[in-house]
Amino acid sequence: MSQQGGRPTGHEDDWWRQLYDDSTADTGPTAAADSLDDRFASASGALDRAAGPDLDLESDPEPNPEPDPVPDPEPESGPDPDPESDLYLDLLADGPPTMRLTASGGGAVTGSPAAAPRPAAAPAGPEPGPAAQEPGPASWWQRAPWEAPQAASPPPPAGPAAPAGPPGPGPVVVAHVGSGPPTYDAEPTALPAADPDALDDLVPDTVVDGARYGACTLRAVSVRGDSPRYRGEPRRDALLTARFGAGEQALILVAMATGVRARPGAHRAAAEVCRWIARAVGRSHVRLAEDIRAARRGELKSGLQRLTDRSLGRLRAGAVEQGLAPEEYTATLRCLLLPADPHCRTRVFFGVGEGGLFRLRDGAWQDIEPGVTDEPDPSGQPGPHRRPQPPHPSQPSAPPEPSVPSEASGQSAPPGGPFTPDLGVPAPQDPRSAHAEESRPPHAEPFRFHAWVARPGDTLLMCTGGLAEPLRGEAEAGAYLARRWAGPAVPGLAAFLADAQVRVKGYADDRSAAAIWEA
Repeated sequence: MSQQGGRPTGHEDDWWRQLYDDSTADTGPTAAADSLDDRFASASGALDRAAGPDLDLESDPEPNPEPDPVPDPEPESGPDPDPESDLYLDLLADGPPTMRLTASGGGAVTGSPAAAPRPAAAPAGPEPGPAAQEPGPASWWQRAPWEAPQAASPPPPAGPAAPAGPPGPGPVVVAHVGSGPPTYDAEPTALPAADPDALDDLVPDTVVDGARYGACTLRAVSVRGDSPRYRGEPRRDALLTARFGAGEQALILVAMATGVRARPGAHRAAAEVCRWIARAVGRSHVRLAEDIRAARRGELKSGLQRLTDRSLGRLRAGAVEQGLAPEEYTATLRCLLLPADPHCRTRVFFGVGEGGLFRLRDGAWQDIEPGVTDEPDPSGQPGPHRRPQPPHPSQPSAPPEPSVPSEASGQSAPPGGPFTPDLGVPAPQDPRSAHAEESRPPHAEPFRFHAWVARPGDTLLMCTGGLAEPLRGEAEAGAYLARRWAGPAVPGLAAFLADAQVRVKGYADDRSAAAIWEA
């Protein structure tokens, strides 16, 4: 057979005429077996004879000469191998597959030249029983098109469960004391309103800090009260902790302030006065640290009062610029100075406005707030600056040490001299302190100052009115904190935050507190 328009090829078309010539008689039925395997073998042999011995479709440019393949002996028994399944398996060999047609028998598919040769098939033996056969799940390339897919084998049974690890830490629970549970929820409810042009005024709900210097460990926290959390009001309390200097010459400052209730910008006034007093103390920290180590009580009081008045004076000037009355844009201020020198245990408190200063000694609270009196007024009630003190349930409050000077007892020391007990002789007044008193506006809060020597094992607590009022007004609140803080172990930041939030019905204002544990 030739292309259209081509010349006859002669003998090359003899096979076509022999196959389709009408004169050729029918061969009739054959005695050979006529099965699917027989037909496949016959078709493979026809392709090999038509291709000839020199036809090689391998993609190698210079194939190496190969010896004539030796035909494999016919197996004595067993079914004929399925060449189609071998073709599928060889196609999965690494490298690009190539096909080679040989003249000796079936076509073979081989992998790349680098592929490893296939091992020779083992002689056919008796078929294994059903128990010995463990075929895996058949894929599309492992079965013939007419075979149904095998069901996937069930997953292996799960082994024993791994032992459970230790339970995680439980949630921190904020306790409540008193006659009943508080009115508000213990967690924040509403966020304060924000101004897109004044995002710097945003105040976080809670601030917590801590450090350890010298012989003391510090924990400080400022948290929004239950009522502002529910109403979506910003926290009016501000907290600032700072270290000035390095080494044993460093000075630690803890400042906290509270803005006026129900006044716009109260949180801003509290933050400003904390920053201004910190800036003033930081610029004079070298002199202040020297005065603390030398126990110059008079110089400390006059100098700190002057710095405090300057800071509050700037706050009053800011109120005038905003068109507000000075009493509308102001804040209370409470500060604590701690030297980093481990050999110096002198602690200095100063500030303006209401709050609390307590000392936990031998399991009992002592109210050491300066500027108070124990003498009752004509109505028989306690003094105007002191409320009933929450003693420990099992121990009464210990009286203050007479050797420690305090504003309450009237003890003082001459300027530049050491701390000494009061001998009934009035100390000379420092002219700088008198000038500071004259420069203060009328009806201003008195300046509070207290310096003392701490004792190992003491715990000092300085706080704003949000915590001082429940401590003075609810005995169970003081007893609860005494149990929590009387031991030698110092609580961590999270535990201290939970303790400072002890809830008392009727007290829902902002709270700021700083506690010092003396080693």
